[in-house]
Amino acid sequence: MKVLLVEDEPDLGASIQQKLSKERYIVDWVADGDEAWSCLQDNPDKYTLAIFDWLLPGLSGLELCKYLRLRNNPLPVLILTARDSMEDKVTGLDAGADDYLIKPFGMEELLARLRALQRRVPQFQSQHLEVGSIVLDYGNFAVTCRYPNGEIKAITLTKKEFNLLEYLMKHPGVIVTRDQILNHLYTFDTERVSNVVAAQMRLLRRKLSKYGWDSLIETIPCMGYRFNPANAD
Repeated sequence: MKVLLVEDEPDLGASIQQKLSKERYIVDWVADGDEAWSCLQDNPDKYTLAIFDWLLPGLSGLELCKYLRLRNNPLPVLILTARDSMEDKVTGLDAGADDYLIKPFGMEELLARLRALQRRVPQFQSQHLEVGSIVLDYGNFAVTCRYPNGEIKAITLTKKEFNLLEYLMKHPGVIVTRDQILNHLYTFDTERVSNVVAAQMRLLRRKLSKYGWDSLIETIPCMGYRFNPANAD
């Protein structure tokens, strides 16, 4: 799950990024509203959650919310602010924010707010992603395969393996490029080694092959990769 964090306080931004990363979120952190809007415009479907500070250099968190909603972008947004009056809360929610968290706050409350956001948004309500006979379990970071004879095989994946397979499963039968995978798996400030996607794909395939799923992920020369759920049977 990829989060866009927009926070100009260095210590707070670093703390939130560190905490969310430990909870298996992938976090892009920027410090001003203009850069955040560039991230959202370049790839509007890149993020699954957003955390905006209210007061920012450039565009404010409220302006970011308004721009999103004017473009019918349903990205769930949590606003962070020291403004605690009822009028301010109403203003934030009317601008398009989904929730509102007053500073200072504890990290556990932030995580709870994000979980609540996920429960309220239809795209997050299911704890499983199912494509063909392959099922991804978000609660346990595991993948299972149900065979026609009733047998079920399950393996536990690392964070990167899970996120990679999730991305492929969300695009079954579609060729996805190296750059698309990089954008999904890594934050924009991560040093991107040229063969990192191929290396991560090898690790995932090696684990899947132990369960007989050798042809689940197909390499398309000079183009990318394709997930073929029919090959899991």
